[in-house]
Amino acid sequence: LKGVNLEGANLEGANLQGAKLDGAYLVGANLDKANLTGANLRGVNLALSSMQEAVLENADLRAVNLQGASLPRSNLQGARLSAPAMLQNADLSNANLKNANLEGAMLVSANLEGADLQGADLGDTSIKLSGIPGNYS
Repeated sequence: LKGVNLEGANLEGANLQGAKLDGAYLVGANLDKANLTGANLRGVNLALSSMQEAVLENADLRAVNLQGASLPRSNLQGARLSAPAMLQNADLSNANLKNANLEGAMLVSANLEGADLQGADLGDTSIKLSGIPGNYS
């Protein structure tokens, strides 16, 4: 599925474990509760997509565009979201980001309320927020 155009597609609950979607166009897609464990989503455009309660554990999300995406309660444990991952205005409330690599990611105006960032690599990450409640130890 490399480079495929799935703009606005309804993939709710889909099992895409280990899928190779690098370079795909999924703007506005519904991936709520989808299983993307270990998937290659490198360079994918997921702007304005809905990924509520999605499982993206150990997924490769390097250089992904998640601007304005909705990912509340999603599992991104161990995911690679390093530069230049764009997560501006993304909703990551109550998301599991334990041990995720966010080095150099753009998190400007992202909602991280209640997100678990234990062990996450936040080196060179752009976060321009104040009073972010959550677990950062």
